[in-house]
Amino acid sequence: MSGTSGSLLDAHTVIGCPHGGRVAPATTPSGGVRLAGAAVATAAHSYVVTGCPHTVNGVPSPCVTVRWTAVGSGITVDGAPVLLDTSAAECFTAAFVPQGPPVVQAAQRKVTVR
Repeated sequence: MSGTSGSLLDAHTVIGCPHGGRVAPATTPSGGVRLAGAAVATAAHSYVVTGCPHTVNGVPSPCVTVRWTAVGSGITVDGAPVLLDTSAAECFTAAFVPQGPPVVQAAQRKVTVR
């Protein structure tokens, strides 16, 4: 396995779309692993975007969802790969038009796999 490092994402991680919308889990994850009371985010969780002000040629085109691609770090929770701040992701409109990666504010829980 190749080395992977990054900060774990959890329910308290501040994430936004590239236009300033707020990204949050669609449902509150239950069970699994918790850090300081917050559920660790995994590829099994879905994420929604609210408050995205993005427009294209004056027509509202807000981000509404985020799709994550969890790296094969070997770290799983309940069988699903954990999400790191280094995991690939893309924000999408309701019509599934990609609009750029989400912005993850610095997380503080570091994990390294060798």
